[in-house]
Amino acid sequence: MSKVSEPETTPVQEGISGPDGPALQDILRCVRCGLCLNHCPTYRELGLEAESPRGRLYLMRAVSQGRIPVSANVVHHLDLCLQCRNCEAVCPSGVRFGQIMEETRAKILRDGRRAPASWLASRLVLRLFFSHPQRLRHLMNALGLYQRSGFQGLLRRSRLLNLLPGPWRNLEQLLPRVSTRPFTARGVVGSPADGPPKFRVAFLSGCMMPYIYDRVHEATVRVLVRHGCEVVVPSEQVCCGALHLHSGDRQEARRLARRNIDVFLAENVDAIIANVAGCGAVMKEYGELLKDDPRYAEKASRFSALVKDVTEFLADLPLSDGLGPLHQVITYQDPCHLLHAQGIKAQPRTLLQAIPGLELVEMSHPDQCCGSGGLYNIIHPRMAERLLKRKMRDVAATGAQVIVTANVGCALQLEAGLKRYNLPGRVAHVVELLDESYRSAAPGD
Repeated sequence: MSKVSEPETTPVQEGISGPDGPALQDILRCVRCGLCLNHCPTYRELGLEAESPRGRLYLMRAVSQGRIPVSANVVHHLDLCLQCRNCEAVCPSGVRFGQIMEETRAKILRDGRRAPASWLASRLVLRLFFSHPQRLRHLMNALGLYQRSGFQGLLRRSRLLNLLPGPWRNLEQLLPRVSTRPFTARGVVGSPADGPPKFRVAFLSGCMMPYIYDRVHEATVRVLVRHGCEVVVPSEQVCCGALHLHSGDRQEARRLARRNIDVFLAENVDAIIANVAGCGAVMKEYGELLKDDPRYAEKASRFSALVKDVTEFLADLPLSDGLGPLHQVITYQDPCHLLHAQGIKAQPRTLLQAIPGLELVEMSHPDQCCGSGGLYNIIHPRMAERLLKRKMRDVAATGAQVIVTANVGCALQLEAGLKRYNLPGRVAHVVELLDESYRSAAPGD
């Protein structure tokens, strides 16, 4: 097994401390016990110490102390991390690896000199489109036209895509199907018809979900209404900032967080609902992200306390009567940012097991990353493919007809896996199956 070599002792006067850089005391909480090793996707695949959480923390420590420079080699090891936070879930010392990695990337990106081109390109694309709902809408409309016109199929058959740089070629091949009826509803989008609502909840529609998984949003609203909720979708909401934060752009993530805090708190709701694990995880951490902002620290903490994943929220309620049978064999894939970042494991399974006729068959390693990782499968397609192949072997062994998950990145990756390995079945969100169950009991609903 490869080891991270001891860094030179002569200071090189270069580090990653300072504004938006990781605090050395946070890095030093790692006692190098190694319990994280076999829970790290890249370490399991490569067996290299530098591709483990312990190894990466050691590199960040050496750089923070100015003992080694922020070299291309160091950045490569950091960049190969999926930020799945599986290591956090098993760390006995409570090392906040996800936050340390985000802060390290932020410092490197802010300095600019050593940031890889992929980080700079990600920041540009995210700021250009994901930070601006109107621009993203125009982009998604253009992508929908590109797909429906037949030009996408023609371009793929021509092999002209091989002329594109690797990441752009990967992006085109992973493009999701854009809906012809995106979820664009705003304001109060649902309320119980049989009496006053028990709860008033605000729903994060997000950036990509309305265009590629509009059916999941519609199912979410129907299920929430069935459980006595008045559902409001704030019209001025923006992207949650998760992709920006993971890519190291903390400045833009904070700007988006402040906007969402103002918009959602103005609705005076009992809960803020997210049906995407990555979005929910970052919104629950707005309090940490803005802790040093005197104007927003208190509001951010109050906002984060209201955030609930939809499965978390529903599992705390008595399930409404009227669940119809669904005679299907399913397996559940734990999204990394639902299980490891939010600690939500039992709730999705509880909801699924409440559906009559549904048989849940657990895969061997439902907690291991599928290889999506936000933009990871675009930037690091080879490692993402290795992880996906391992995941699809686990899925095939269950004999499941449906892979159930609760995160958009996981869903896209798993759908790609079904196609690539010619496996039968489909991918569904937890709330989709709940919605299908309720609707099967009342077809005219």
